Amino acid sequence: MIEEKYYISDFCLIRDKKVFKNGVELYTDLESTSLKDFAKGIYKFLELKYPKFHKMDELCKLGFLASEVLLNEKEKVDQDTALVLSNRASSLDTDRKHQLSIQDREDFYPSPAVFVYTLPNIIMGEISIKHKMKSENAFFVTDSFDADFITSYSKILMNTGKASDVICGWVDLDNDKYDVFLAFLSKKGKKELTKEELNKLYKQ
Repeated sequence: MIEEKYYISDFCLIRDKKVFKNGVELYTDLESTSLKDFAKGIYKFLELKYPKFHKMDELCKLGFLASEVLLNEKEKVDQDTALVLSNRASSLDTDRKHQLSIQDREDFYPSPAVFVYTLPNIIMGEISIKHKMKSENAFFVTDSFDADFITSYSKILMNTGKASDVICGWVDLDNDKYDVFLAFLSKKGKKELTKEELNKLYKQ
C-alpha cells in the first residue's frame, strides 16, 4: 500500500517579541514591556475584531494570534481541520496567578475571569469557533516539542479520514517566557511532512 504524502503548507512562530510566517518576519515590538502589551500589539497589527480576545488569558491569546497569522491568507478553513497542540506547562502560568489571589487573605477576591480561560482546550475551542472547525482536537503535555509524535498523530488523523487537514504545534507559556509554533498540514504544499522537516521549522 502506497502511503499518502502530506505537506506543511504554512507555519508560524512567535518568539522574542517577533512574529514570523513561513520564515518571514511579519511583526516586531521590542518596546513592549509585558506579554499582555505584545499580544495587544499583534491583535491591532492583524486588524482583528474579536471581542472575546480581551477575556482570554495570555496562553490562549498566543495560540489564537498564531492561528490568525497562520490562516490569514486562507479564504476558508475546512470544517474537518483538526487541532493537535502541545506544551510543557499546560495552563500553569495562569493557575499560579489564580492561586496567589486565593492565598491573599487581605485581598481575597479570586475572580472567575482569571481561570475561565486557563485550560489549554480553551485555545482550541476559540480557534474552532472562530473558523467553524468541527473535527478532532487534542492537547498534549510533553517535556519539549515532540515532532515525531505530532507528525505520526497528525498523519493518522488524515489517513483515517478523521481530518482533512491539521493545525499542529507548540503553544507554551511559563513565567512570561513564551514559545509558539504552529504549522498547517494538508495534501498540498512544497515542504513534505516529515518529523525532521517539522522539527527544523520549529527550531528556526
